[in-house]
Amino acid sequence: MSLRGTRTTDSLLNRAFRVIGTAARVLTGKQMAGRNVTVFDDDIFITSYPRSGNTWTRFLVGNLMYPDDPVTFSNIESRIPEIYFNPDHVMRRLPRPRVLKSHESFQPNYPRVIYIVRDPRDVSVSFYYHNLKWRNIPDNYPMDAFVARFVRAEFDNGFGSWADNVGSWLSMREGSANFLLLRYEDLKLDPARELEKVAAFLSRCFFRDIKSSPDRLARAVELSTPERMRSLETQESRNWVLTKYTRADLPFVRTAVVGKWRSALSEQAISVIEGAWKPWIQRLGYPMACEEAGQQSAASGTEDA
Repeated sequence: MSLRGTRTTDSLLNRAFRVIGTAARVLTGKQMAGRNVTVFDDDIFITSYPRSGNTWTRFLVGNLMYPDDPVTFSNIESRIPEIYFNPDHVMRRLPRPRVLKSHESFQPNYPRVIYIVRDPRDVSVSFYYHNLKWRNIPDNYPMDAFVARFVRAEFDNGFGSWADNVGSWLSMREGSANFLLLRYEDLKLDPARELEKVAAFLSRCFFRDIKSSPDRLARAVELSTPERMRSLETQESRNWVLTKYTRADLPFVRTAVVGKWRSALSEQAISVIEGAWKPWIQRLGYPMACEEAGQQSAASGTEDA
């Protein structure tokens, strides 16, 4: 048999094994919920493209709901679980109404959505280190090469590209009473103000007993700082489903800095992202690098004058 024929046979066998494995997991109740999660009418989904602040938002929301029993990486999956790590039959038994984490592009059956968006240039930097942590790329992998692949959605491609994901939700749900858009950058600037918006949204959507006094908001923000989350990660990362099999020498919770792309990305990488997604970047109020450079040049000229 030729090498090509052997590869074809191996591919067919691998596909058959995957199908059999999936069927076995479904029949035994071990299939992860994921995109096929059972959705109830009172569900609320915290949704975003990966590395856009979803876990931080879960901490903020969880700590607002449970101020006397703070969220940790040990209990987050029982409070606001990610749909990819639990069998559907387990998810169906959770107390309702449920708040669930998702990274899916537009899903018409999601009744209510809190959608988090982040500057894609910062997302690319965070996603680079995320893929290092997961051992998907070697330590010396060039950032420019990564960014080109990032734009083509070659990592976690089930969620589409950043623009596919963001654009699908904004195109289909923006302006709906059952859709709340949060910008990561606004959360960083004033987390209490943005969390108050989330509390008002939750209150309208079956969580009518949620308390959002200034003290409660401040308490939730304090319990959800990057510093506290990094400390918790150090203690609990070996047990948390999202980090237990990843590199321990690289953190999941990183610097949480806005605008890191300006020093982390080359002009070429910035140009690739902006060239691919300029309309969405501008629509969301993020400045283009060329516009910033022009403004700085104009300011410098004014000062010189």
